[in-house]
Amino acid sequence: MLWESPAGLHLKSRENQLPGPKPSKTTCRPRIRIKTGAEIALGPGKVDLLEAIERTGSISAGARELGLSYRRAWDLVDTMNHCFKHPLVARIKGGKGGGGAQLTDEGREMLDLYRKMEIKALKAIDPEWKSVQKSLKSPPGK
Repeated sequence: MLWESPAGLHLKSRENQLPGPKPSKTTCRPRIRIKTGAEIALGPGKVDLLEAIERTGSISAGARELGLSYRRAWDLVDTMNHCFKHPLVARIKGGKGGGGAQLTDEGREMLDLYRKMEIKALKAIDPEWKSVQKSLKSPPGK
């Protein structure tokens, strides 16, 4: 089963950042959004941002990696932190090397749980996805 990791609508695709020719493939991307009231507490773009913050140790570097403005990334982090009982991202005060950010234990746990939910969703839709694939035309260039 071909599947591409979900990315937020306003984020650069990770696939587009890889060197070499861009693969043309048919994909299935379930998108899980966890809402609390009118707010989206967690979704594909926010989870991608959490992963980028974990990799880079910084909200601004994570935002750059995903093609987001710092303001947009900060708004996403602020929303996540306000939607959960405990913050998902903690700022590290500046010093000689400047400040940064890191995921809290709660942030790492929510990231892990979200990715497990995605895997379960993919497994649940696999039979239907295989049927849909049989009915699709080949992607352009194939």
